[in-house]
Amino acid sequence: MDLGISGKTVLVTGSSRGTGEAIAHGFAAEGAHVLVHGLALDDAEPVAAAIVEAGGKASAIGGDITTEAGSETAADDALAAAEGRIDILINNYGTGERGFWFDAKTGSDAWIDVYQKNVLSAMRMIRKLTPQMKARGWGRIVQLGTIGSTMPNARMPHYYASKGALANMTVSLMLELAETGITVNTVSPGLIKTREVEAMYRKQAAERGWGDDWSEIERHVMREFMGNPTGRIALTSEVADLVIFLASDRAAMINGTNIRIDGGGARMVS
Repeated sequence: MDLGISGKTVLVTGSSRGTGEAIAHGFAAEGAHVLVHGLALDDAEPVAAAIVEAGGKASAIGGDITTEAGSETAADDALAAAEGRIDILINNYGTGERGFWFDAKTGSDAWIDVYQKNVLSAMRMIRKLTPQMKARGWGRIVQLGTIGSTMPNARMPHYYASKGALANMTVSLMLELAETGITVNTVSPGLIKTREVEAMYRKQAAERGWGDDWSEIERHVMREFMGNPTGRIALTSEVADLVIFLASDRAAMINGTNIRIDGGGARMVS
């Protein structure tokens, strides 16, 4: 299936590791020029270099998009590297901050901080990069959310609220960009097997006597934490595949959605 992505330029925020890194590699494999972003340029350079070494096209971009000044730097450098044309924006950057409602550390400052990271960072890049998409009459914006945006629990209230705001923002932006040729969607994963997640569960496995075989550890995780009917944790490449499809010509009629990729873990009708 030709996705129509070859020759496009895509900026993937927070793509120096984890799911963002997989998304960057996936777009490069489809023939896109990938702008790999890290809060610091040094973070992005190894991923961009790996893409180029594999035969793809990539440029490294730095900038702390949790701040106005850093967002200006990231957007300006991205547009310069892309010669003024960014077709696809993937708002992947974000953090999952731990905490409970009445923890001393989960007060106003923590809420403001997580909104800077998970909501305002995306808003800034949208405002800076959407006008040039509108001028050409084509663009794709995909936001990375979480199943917790529609199915939160008592833990991490500031994180889940921020991701809920991101999903809400997607629908508002879709309406604002009606008839411009730009679509906006949210992808909401459950657990993803990033290096950090695997390391966390391997540590718990050692503490709980689950052994060191990953398939066995995964079975325990499914039983005791965030289980789903597939019986396993999503791979970063699987999340990347969905993001890439939504950014393609083939997904032109998918707009304003919040698509779960959680193996059925949310157990809800929407």
